Amino acid sequence: MTSEPLADSSDNTSGMVEEAPVAVDEETESRGPGRLEEEGDVAADYLEELLDIADIDGDIDIEVRHGRTYISVVAEEGDSSGLHSLVGGDGAVLEALQELTRLAVLTATDNRSRLVLDITGYRKERGAELQIIAEQAVSKAKEDGQDVALRPMSAYERKIVHDAVADLGLVSESEGGGDERHIVVSLPDS
Repeated sequence: MTSEPLADSSDNTSGMVEEAPVAVDEETESRGPGRLEEEGDVAADYLEELLDIADIDGDIDIEVRHGRTYISVVAEEGDSSGLHSLVGGDGAVLEALQELTRLAVLTATDNRSRLVLDITGYRKERGAELQIIAEQAVSKAKEDGQDVALRPMSAYERKIVHDAVADLGLVSESEGGGDERHIVVSLPDS
């Protein structure tokens, strides 16, 4: 990309310095705040209908950050028993609901969504667990000098572990396919 030089103050009669143009890639531009807010509204409407059908009470919060929509479903006044069934064992039901919500957004907007759905704070708690798993794997790899294979996990969880491992100075790769896709943590090549 070429950028224009900043204007020389002697050329600027208003006393203000002109700013150089900022490059914006197409994906960032197409995922602008307006589109992400629309995505959140569609997702919230879909989830509200689902909660009504299942006769489960919950409040839906929408947040847009880092070019992604985050939807949280939290219990009304502390009663989260019904919502826990929407998380399922190891978050399997939550993952399925996230995909269904993304499909609802795609159907309504003709745009693929990268929204993240969380129910009762499961992803936040799981993120803390994944950080510990990454730290333990890094420690074991350093101690034994051998690769450490982790159990299979979702793409979202693998991303969290990859980032944690990188922050701790080691490398990680995803291996396997489908439900068996997992991370292998190893020492960096010297």
